Amino acid sequence: MKSKKLNLKENRNNLSSLLKYQNNAVVSREIIKKETGTVTLFAFDKGQGLSEHTAPFDALVYIIDGAAEIVISGKSHTIKKGEMIIMPANKPHALKAIKKFKMLLVMIKD
Repeated sequence: MKSKKLNLKENRNNLSSLLKYQNNAVVSREIIKKETGTVTLFAFDKGQGLSEHTAPFDALVYIIDGAAEIVISGKSHTIKKGEMIIMPANKPHALKAIKKFKMLLVMIKD
């Protein structure tokens, strides 16, 4: 997974244009990184995903483009452009691109 850091001097941006899709890849761009949490933009090519894992803090996923299957504690959710879902802390979750999708991931630490 490739990652690019955002130039914070760019105060105003169209989220979808900040990151391009790449064939057979998942790419990311960190927008904010603080002790209290992070905001990261991801682009997944069709069929790409993140295997099941857990995180020690809550995470909000907002779909900017496309559609994804997000499995949380064994329950599958299809999330489309303009929709969001919260992945609770310490619950196993996985993501897979039903078709190309971009998401904004907001993680808040306790």
